[in-house]
Amino acid sequence: GRVSAIGLGVNEHEVCSAALNHGDWDCFLLAGRYTLLEQEPLDYFLPQCTARNCSVIIGGPFNSGILASGVQGAGSLRYDYGHAEAHIVERVRQLEKACAEFEVPLAAAALQFPLAHPAVASVIPGCATPQQIQETMDHFHREIAPEFWSLLSARGLIRADAPLPSASMPGIDQ
Repeated sequence: GRVSAIGLGVNEHEVCSAALNHGDWDCFLLAGRYTLLEQEPLDYFLPQCTARNCSVIIGGPFNSGILASGVQGAGSLRYDYGHAEAHIVERVRQLEKACAEFEVPLAAAALQFPLAHPAVASVIPGCATPQQIQETMDHFHREIAPEFWSLLSARGLIRADAPLPSASMPGIDQ
């Protein structure tokens, strides 16, 4: 009677899908795999969670930092716990270009995007300082025009079947 929910936290959605084939789970913590750069969980895992009423918490929405810092500034470009490869840098550059057109911080888009999926209950960005906490809250509450998300989809920067954030999303004060 002491356990009211059970879950699993991993970096690969395939592990979560396999776990769902062996039992009922209340939630999964999935790190870095449903982001502006990665949407493969839309193929099977996220629909499976929606059908099974299993919540997903997205960890690492900034993909090891590249979606928080972007590629325009100085410093190491980190993706998936390592150095970002050229095709990832180019994809982030294209995301930054779209963000600039709408005056949207890349980090705000990265934080809000996963929350549009009905299976996603929360996002854990991994803040280390009080300043990062405040910046994250500002990004979370940042108003982003629906046209921005449509532009990302139209340019192929996010999948066409990805649910898009809206001003009416629970928890986002617009």
